[in-house]
Amino acid sequence: MDPIGKLKCSLLHRGTLPLAILILVFFCYGFLSSSRQTLGDLEAEPSVAVGKLDRWQVVTLSRMVYPQPKVLSPVRKDVLVVTPWLAPIVWEGTFNIDILNEQFRLQNTTIGLTVFAIKKYVVFLKLFLETAEQHFMVGHQVTYYVFTDRPADVPQVPLGAGRRLVVLTVHSHTRWQDVSMHRMDMISRFSEQRFLREVDYLVCTDVDMKFRDHVGVEILASLFGTLHPSFYQSSREAFTYERRPQSQAYIARGEGDFYYLGGFFGGSVAEVLRLTKACHEAMVADKANGIEAVWHDESHLNKYLLYHKPTKVLSPEYLWDQQLLGWPAVMKKLRFVAVPKNHQAIRNP
Repeated sequence: MDPIGKLKCSLLHRGTLPLAILILVFFCYGFLSSSRQTLGDLEAEPSVAVGKLDRWQVVTLSRMVYPQPKVLSPVRKDVLVVTPWLAPIVWEGTFNIDILNEQFRLQNTTIGLTVFAIKKYVVFLKLFLETAEQHFMVGHQVTYYVFTDRPADVPQVPLGAGRRLVVLTVHSHTRWQDVSMHRMDMISRFSEQRFLREVDYLVCTDVDMKFRDHVGVEILASLFGTLHPSFYQSSREAFTYERRPQSQAYIARGEGDFYYLGGFFGGSVAEVLRLTKACHEAMVADKANGIEAVWHDESHLNKYLLYHKPTKVLSPEYLWDQQLLGWPAVMKKLRFVAVPKNHQAIRNP
């Protein structure tokens, strides 16, 4: 190359190099500013940050500090904490609610709580809802589904952010046993009609109760049942299963895992739909054969859970009658407790 050509190349390189450096500086500044803004959003507004980052980024950028689980040091030695089919049994001390809350919030979980306030039972609704607002799924999105034949008597209870009450008007029945058994039919129908579209999980409870302590996402699973407080220490021979072979709820002696109560069960809406539909159909078959299971819908629930194992089992902490059973040392907390009442007066018209 001649001297003039070399000079032109030298001038060209000298002109473009500063320009390239300038472009690189601006690019790096913009990238770092964007990163700082993203991290600032994550620290200042976690809910906003989740919308800006994908789930992997949120998990890797946030920190959770908690004690390391100890493989050789079980947290409870006084109770069974896992079933033979490897479903956890939930007792106080077996879970870290901060970890669980974070996981369910990442999934934007929605929970429906169904309760039947039929006839005189509507009087229990105010205390039920007020205590639920204090202790049930705090910090999560909740819909209270109140089934009642007296919609005008449903109390106005202040609800927190992300929580709402839906009144579902249903017919009453003369006998309290029929009211109890028709719960399965109603939950099944409304699961198909709306619950599948509105919430992720259903929790189905009795209304003549109050929440006394924390009841949160630790209970949520595909399908869960609750140990009956009167039978959690009993042998299966003492369980009050339906023992007549003519009934669809029949469980033979020598069979059975636990005795589950009918006043606290749930799971994903799809699984609750399967359970309630199966129990309702079994009760219809029994009625056609002129038989009624000894403990009505609870008997059919126990038959269903024997052959469709729950993926989580709740300890009697989650439904307890202190007036009847006291407060034994094994119960570290009483979370959902019976309200004292005159059963005969409340059940009769």
